[in-house]
Amino acid sequence: MGKSLILVSHGIFCEELKKSTEMIMGPQEDIYTVALLPEEGPEDFQKKFEETVANLDDFVVFADLLGGTPANVVSRKLIDGGQFDLYAGMNMPMVIGFLNGVLLGEAVDYVEFGTSNLVHVNSLLTSDDDDE
Repeated sequence: MGKSLILVSHGIFCEELKKSTEMIMGPQEDIYTVALLPEEGPEDFQKKFEETVANLDDFVVFADLLGGTPANVVSRKLIDGGQFDLYAGMNMPMVIGFLNGVLLGEAVDYVEFGTSNLVHVNSLLTSDDDDE
């Protein structure tokens, strides 16, 4: 089994991000999702996260929001000695970067990949063509 990706979020954002990524990249067996549902608390989320990673050796976690319950619960696992990387502020370019990195066997700077794909399209459309 190769490296896996765990997406964690408030609500089903993580599930929908996986589905949207699969529209572009095809089915992804090594991406897992753990959603904190409105009726759940941190303990419920922690149990679901632990069940998800129980049989995974090598994984990375992307969380929706720094300081939110999903990221905080996963952070506690790191504090307790967990051996994985956690990134907060996930977006689709980060997920695609992860998949490309696994396919090519290359390390990816997920923060750089996620932020470098953040573009103000209006600026692109109104840029001066004289710069060419």
